[in-house]
Amino acid sequence: MDISRIGLIAGIALSSTLLAPAALAQDVPYETLELQRGMITLDTHLDTPEAMDRPGWSIMDRHDVRGDGTQVDYPRMVQGALDGGWWVIYTSQDPEGEWDYKRVRDFAVMRGMTIRNMIAAHPEQFELALTADDAARIKGEGKRVSYMSIENSYPLGEDVSMLDLFYKMGVRMVGFAHFRNNQFADSSTDPEGPKYGGLSPLGFELLKRANRLGMIVDASHSSDEVLDDMLEHSTTPVILSHSGAKAIFDHPRNVDDARLKRLAAKGGVVQVNSYAGYLREVEPSPERNAAMRALREEMGAPAEMDEATYQSYLAKLRAIDAQYPLVDRPDGNDFFKHLFHILDLVGPDHVGIGMDWDGGGGVAGIEDITDLPVITQALLDRGYSRDDIAKIWGGNILRVMREVEAKADPKPAE
Repeated sequence: MDISRIGLIAGIALSSTLLAPAALAQDVPYETLELQRGMITLDTHLDTPEAMDRPGWSIMDRHDVRGDGTQVDYPRMVQGALDGGWWVIYTSQDPEGEWDYKRVRDFAVMRGMTIRNMIAAHPEQFELALTADDAARIKGEGKRVSYMSIENSYPLGEDVSMLDLFYKMGVRMVGFAHFRNNQFADSSTDPEGPKYGGLSPLGFELLKRANRLGMIVDASHSSDEVLDDMLEHSTTPVILSHSGAKAIFDHPRNVDDARLKRLAAKGGVVQVNSYAGYLREVEPSPERNAAMRALREEMGAPAEMDEATYQSYLAKLRAIDAQYPLVDRPDGNDFFKHLFHILDLVGPDHVGIGMDWDGGGGVAGIEDITDLPVITQALLDRGYSRDDIAKIWGGNILRVMREVEAKADPKPAE
């Protein structure tokens, strides 16, 4: 099992031939950057913990998206005025079974410790955030706001009380499924189709436990029917931590207008993502895809390499990029079509940003977090007020978090 996704998406970020020079952050007025610095700017889906486990990689060093494919680090957080967000514990899955549950559970725990260790090693720059009110305080102290989330609940096995362990670790958001169906929920993208027609019986137990603990419920990657079940049965608002509009691109990972409106009516928030394959139809490159698969089969997961092997891996990745460059890459306009459609549909009280940084997100012109002011400028140009933009960048998700906290009752379920 290849638990890391770095090999899947690094080649996308390494491409340097398709930057959009007319939409770079340095072209944004200084006043826009100052506006961004004055508000709490959070992203709900940061896959950077995978990079933290790479040999020789440090969150404190400035990296280059064209060099190693990464999009988030402390120097770039400062430059792009990203105050923080939700660092993701992501796991893939093998066929369901006790041995696999244990192995993936241990991986998930260690990935959580990677995040905690990063925070502990740099106490002047980062602080673990556990409540909505922590965000303003941590920002006020000049540090980066560090929430934690789970993407794919597969490592919990068949014991929903395992969620308590991750809550105690600091996790405050939980996504139920990922690319495949699991023991809790149907995925929106499982090639075998739905297994339960929504949440499984165990999934309903997990939803109840998340509500009681005070964890934000995330429906991204889950099927439409799972979202329906969550909206009907959750005692707190539901969010989509990194999703898009099916009305703009009819992809299973995107959500139709009727469900987006239902989510908003129940107080939820749609965090709009920038994963290329979910923004519009992209012309495939069979040769590039085959070369990437061969590289993964040859070298395995980057997190398991020593530094010399990892540098060799990067060199081969660049060679693939040079031989088979991306010829049909979505740009900022494709991202903004989703963002503005959803804003027009549900209003600025129910929209946020979850770009899927270091997990495949980023488009030409919005390459990494230093380009966040491009989004703010586009919102200003569209006529949104400072208060609206502050809600989109962090206010809305923090409002949901406060509602979740208010309804928490973390006593053990009977």
